[in-house]
Amino acid sequence: MNLFERYLTLWVILCIGAGVGLGWLFPEAFAVLASAEVAEVNIPVAVLVWAMIIPMLMRVDFSALGQVRSHWRGIGVTLFVNWAVKPFSMALLAWLFVGLLFRPLLPADQIESYIAGLIILAAAPCTAMVFVWSHLTRGEPHFTLSQVALNDAIMIIAFAPIVGLLLGLAAVVVPWQTLLLSVALYIIVPVILAQAARLALLRASDGALERALKGFGPVSIAALLATLVLLFAFQGEQIIAQPLVIGLLAVPILIQVYFNSGLAYLLNRAAGEAHNVAGPSALIGASNFFELAVAAAISLFGVQTGAALATVVGVLIEVPVMLSVVWIVNRSKGWYEGGRSAA
Repeated sequence: MNLFERYLTLWVILCIGAGVGLGWLFPEAFAVLASAEVAEVNIPVAVLVWAMIIPMLMRVDFSALGQVRSHWRGIGVTLFVNWAVKPFSMALLAWLFVGLLFRPLLPADQIESYIAGLIILAAAPCTAMVFVWSHLTRGEPHFTLSQVALNDAIMIIAFAPIVGLLLGLAAVVVPWQTLLLSVALYIIVPVILAQAARLALLRASDGALERALKGFGPVSIAALLATLVLLFAFQGEQIIAQPLVIGLLAVPILIQVYFNSGLAYLLNRAAGEAHNVAGPSALIGASNFFELAVAAAISLFGVQTGAALATVVGVLIEVPVMLSVVWIVNRSKGWYEGGRSAA
């Protein structure tokens, strides 16, 4: 992990302070930025999100889909957790904690928006950061690559229907036109641009892609941090008025991370999959494509809503929580391989 990745949580905390402070000092300027929309898409945030997502998607090699059969059990477990369990378990947890247990402690007019943001966060499996988590668990790189490529391909088709279904079940009005526009803007178009750039760099010269990815890395992280400053500047007054909100929203996120990673880990063990596949499978099953979630929440509900704030909380706790899952996976290797069904 590079410096930015290792201390991402620290940078996020600093961005919270900077965003809230700037929003308090210059409310008119950020009101203008918040209103800079076309077809319900905030232009400054959209530009920053593209700067985040495209370098990450350039790492994905869709030719790796041909390797799916090599680790079909691990692939099957991860797909089951990612698409059949995680979005629905998060919807249940969001309803239980935000809609019921924590309701008296939260702004009444934002309850549905918080639930929507948590659902959106869980509906998009992680992409680029998974390569870091897999490396830290000594994961099988071909499995990780093929799983990420497959998840990205499925996300193009499944993200909008799953989000629409769960928001409907949560009694949140679904603006389908905006949801489909978000999928086009933040999944389909970035995938096309990233893969076109990847192909051009591969054809240019040996090592061109690696050099480009290394150069784009800081740009992607800087765009993420700038997006966070904007979001917290837009929501500074709400956060100052309700500082407890961030901690309360973190509770269902934490529970779903440990639940889904543990479920994927145990299912791989029961299926007889090797530990170097079960580790990244557990991490892919637990982490989120928070860049997409932030962008989709902003497009659907706006930059100053609880939905946008809920997805940002996911960014805040991503690194420390996933590193704790890495630690658990590595420390339990002996137990995992000692199982009767483990390969």
